[in-house]
Amino acid sequence: MLASVSLRAGVATAALLALGAAASAEAADIRIACYSDGNECPATKTLAERFMKDNADIHITIDEMPYKQILESVPVQLAAGNGPDIARVSDFAQVAPYQLDLTPYLKDAAYWQQAYGPVLDWMRAGPEDKGIYGLMTQLTVSAPIVNKTLFDQAGVPVPAKGATWDDWAAAALKVAKATKTPYGMAWDRSGARFSGPAISEGAKFFYSAGHPPVVDAGFKAMAAKFVKWNQDGTIDKDVWVSTGGGYRDAFEEFANGKIAVYLSGSWQLARLQKQIGDGFEWTIGAAPCGPAACTGLPGGAGFVAFKGTKSPKEVGRFLDYLASEPVYAEWMVMTSNLPANVDLQKKKLDYKLSPAGVAAMTAFQDNATTLTPLAYKLQGSQLSRPMFNATVDRISQAISGQITLDQAYERITSDVADAAAAKAKK
Repeated sequence: MLASVSLRAGVATAALLALGAAASAEAADIRIACYSDGNECPATKTLAERFMKDNADIHITIDEMPYKQILESVPVQLAAGNGPDIARVSDFAQVAPYQLDLTPYLKDAAYWQQAYGPVLDWMRAGPEDKGIYGLMTQLTVSAPIVNKTLFDQAGVPVPAKGATWDDWAAAALKVAKATKTPYGMAWDRSGARFSGPAISEGAKFFYSAGHPPVVDAGFKAMAAKFVKWNQDGTIDKDVWVSTGGGYRDAFEEFANGKIAVYLSGSWQLARLQKQIGDGFEWTIGAAPCGPAACTGLPGGAGFVAFKGTKSPKEVGRFLDYLASEPVYAEWMVMTSNLPANVDLQKKKLDYKLSPAGVAAMTAFQDNATTLTPLAYKLQGSQLSRPMFNATVDRISQAISGQITLDQAYERITSDVADAAAAKAKK
């Protein structure tokens, strides 16, 4: 009798183990292609591990890779049908054909519309598109980052709110000369970075019908100043010229004390904290002005879901988890990022930052309030990438003397018109 009970118990145990193994084998495997500006991927991994403890039927793998690799390889993988389930991207237009509408898989799509409405359009194909395709991992805003120590050594005040780009350029060059710093300023090699100042100068970027002229009087005004500053030593021209093409930041130049003012943005805060720390005093300036506005460009990256996933429901569950207000707030604190959640933007988050970091976050939030509707529209345009690429490529050529500025304007116009025509055929 005892042997029989023991046998039955053994069989039951084996059956339970088999069921457990089967459940494990059937767990949805979600792969996320991720890049970090600071610590976004490690922070997401921490939250994913917590999520998996409560959702044993989902296994999440986060593949961290450089930003350039995401930009270049993920669209190719998606086109070949072997892309990730989710990817952290900033160029939404590039992956738009492969996006999954998450709406049927979310617990409360109305919550997403209310909490993340202003940035959901960035992932959409146009005004008629009402889909929800992903979750912004942060809201970013461009702004001048200042080496306050160099300004103090030179006895030059940091330009105050309302100062123009001309004021900033003059002050930066004065600091560089007084402190024997190589250059006054550097701007990230980015069309997005250029476009905020261009809008401030009066660039419109869109006709009423939506077709982008890109080059107008305001655009030309800023381009002429920017090329001049690169050629007269105000700006470190190597950032835009001495590169094989594509995006390039100037963080290392700033961190090494080679420039006094660095036009970048809020995504650099984690690096500022970690890499510079108290090596010198740094601060965030108010958005420089032009005759039309005092705006940078909003932006950010988002976790976008793709139609090729075999687990759309599970992808929705995980992104729902990240989008919930308590988790999203924790995520922003962990990564030192501005929230894209409109309700959290009105609340004071408990950032674990140094006094300089807290002051920087406050300054970035203040700069976010000066962003213009045109800046949001440009960032969300399906043609923003061709506009930005053409701007960088052709203005770089003008800086180096390969072409004139007038030739640069003609080629930017032609490049963007070709991109618009190609998009219209799809």
